[in-house]
Amino acid sequence: MDSKLGEVHNYYETLVRDYIEGLELTNSKDQDYITDLYCLALNQLPAHYIRYGVDMFFYTSDEKRLEMEEKVIYAVTAAVSWLDKDEHKRKG
Repeated sequence: MDSKLGEVHNYYETLVRDYIEGLELTNSKDQDYITDLYCLALNQLPAHYIRYGVDMFFYTSDEKRLEMEEKVIYAVTAAVSWLDKDEHKRKG
């Protein structure tokens, strides 16, 4: 495998991470919950692969960035709602 392929990543992963960190859920939820939340949110979003984060700044319009951020908010909110339903709570 070419070592340059390791630089490629899904930009939505960054957006989801930043949004979840902003919610400060790690103060009230365990790591399993947070990991499930990432998976559920990312599975609702399209892949948007990039090599460098700076590419998003220069080659993506403000409208497109806003659209991506709104999709992340919706996906995370839906995932939190699903995880917090009584019938989906993990038995511990």
